Amino acid sequence: MYSASNSLKNLILFSFLFGLCSCTGGSGEPVPELADVNGVITIDGAPLTNAKIIFEPQEATDNALRRASSATTQQDGSYSLEYNEDASGASLGNHKVMILKLTDNPEDAGKQLVPPKYNDQSELTAEVKEGGNTINFDLTSK
Repeated sequence: MYSASNSLKNLILFSFLFGLCSCTGGSGEPVPELADVNGVITIDGAPLTNAKIIFEPQEATDNALRRASSATTQQDGSYSLEYNEDASGASLGNHKVMILKLTDNPEDAGKQLVPPKYNDQSELTAEVKEGGNTINFDLTSK
């Protein structure tokens, strides 16, 4: 069972991460080398639609962590990462991956529809290499 405090914590986490990923590099910030990343996310064999996927770099460059890349899944569960509004892809290297999907029901505001092991306690990782990267995630609800 999910408590109200967990729901609130997840809502705050999602809001923070969404704000972090929504920031753009329009201030002249340098963009690192990027590679295209796309794939499909399923849960229990079905496409996970309208979920947020975030790739958070785990390696530093020039004394700072690189910006996270994110996307929202389509009806078929597919995604294609964006670095900012002007650049697609993700920085090269190892990433922690978080997948978030909140309920649309106002009575359950902030409730995650995927287990914590895929979002605020994510066990998911991925390596982004030069060129195109197809990285699929087959999740389970248990």
